[in-house]
Amino acid sequence: MTSILVMNGPNLNLLGTRQPDIYGTTTLAMIEEACHSHGAKLGLAVTCLQSNHEGALIDAIHGARGEQDGIVLNAGAYTHTSIALRDAIASVELPLVEVHLSNIHAREPFRQVSHIAPVALGQICGFGAQGYVLALHALHAHLRDDT
Repeated sequence: MTSILVMNGPNLNLLGTRQPDIYGTTTLAMIEEACHSHGAKLGLAVTCLQSNHEGALIDAIHGARGEQDGIVLNAGAYTHTSIALRDAIASVELPLVEVHLSNIHAREPFRQVSHIAPVALGQICGFGAQGYVLALHALHAHLRDDT
């Protein structure tokens, strides 16, 4: 079975209550349940992880090598600041889809820069929680084409 790691970075544990006008009212638990449910329909084994700590996210990316077939990542604010996450992604050579709930390209200038995008298979932003499901579909299609 194809295995996908769904990772969420800092402050995403507060989804549903944190700035709902920007990030919506869907909680992280609801997003994770949707990932498990839709993943199962696609024949994907989905593992979810959230951390507010950059090093924990890097460790999880390293740990995915040889264990997972792909990664869905919402790195939160680390998207715009972390060269270390970018380097970790590049080093494991796993297909990764970058996800953002809001359209980062329509927000503040500092949020419009992604250090993740250059090493990602693609980026999905602005579709709220549905972006995670779209990312799973994209990874599934990509992995089927590669086999």
